[in-house]
Amino acid sequence: MKVLFVGDIVGTPGRAVFAATVPRMKAAGEVDFVIANAENAAAGSGITEKIAREIFDNGCDVITLGDHVWDKKELYPYLISEKAMIRPANCTPEAPGRGYCVVDGPKGIKIGVVCLLGRTFMKYMVECPFKTLDKVLAEITNAVKVVVVDMHAEATSEKITMGWFADGRVSAVLGTHTHIPTADETVLPQGTAYITDVGMTGPYDSVIGQKKELILERYLTGLPNKFEVALGSGTLCGALVDIDEKTGHARSIVRIRRDA
Repeated sequence: MKVLFVGDIVGTPGRAVFAATVPRMKAAGEVDFVIANAENAAAGSGITEKIAREIFDNGCDVITLGDHVWDKKELYPYLISEKAMIRPANCTPEAPGRGYCVVDGPKGIKIGVVCLLGRTFMKYMVECPFKTLDKVLAEITNAVKVVVVDMHAEATSEKITMGWFADGRVSAVLGTHTHIPTADETVLPQGTAYITDVGMTGPYDSVIGQKKELILERYLTGLPNKFEVALGSGTLCGALVDIDEKTGHARSIVRIRRDA
């Protein structure tokens, strides 16, 4: 089974390149199942129901979120009702929505998707992502072999530690949040595909998706300003993981980069 994980979709350029690329990849048989982190899809900060539906309509099977999940309060009712859109599982129990889902993939194969938020250098106080993953796996792994984890974190050390922690217990641990693709994709010894960050899907003529002039101004003056998503065409970045659906182990992981 070929699972495409798409890195953080940023604003209109990110949504446009997703719409231009993913349906074509699915139609060509390049991918069987698509997961996308879309926490920056609404003008670079958060996501709305309308935008989520657009991403689903363009071939996404599961949407994961991250630390910007609470930026649009109007999302909360949809976050509760839409089972294929998940926020970090280690949010407090009072948080709306769910932190993992199990959906039907190709040929009726059950696929589990888990979202976790790192704690190092992050603004939200959340529960331990490692203990949270233990709890989630205890609930789903009897019935599910294929499990993909979105590790949304700032610190590379925390992401790598999660990879080793989950090795052999999930199909893939794929890092998001920093918007910069890393070159450390590998299949760990016990069969878990890993990469520290899959990168973003958005305008790379920018500073992590934002207008570079505004970021330069902030660094040079030390004064706050409002960020704006950069203009221009987008690039889709992500990872393509080939998974043995019988064992849940990854056969391979390949970085993906496609221009609009």
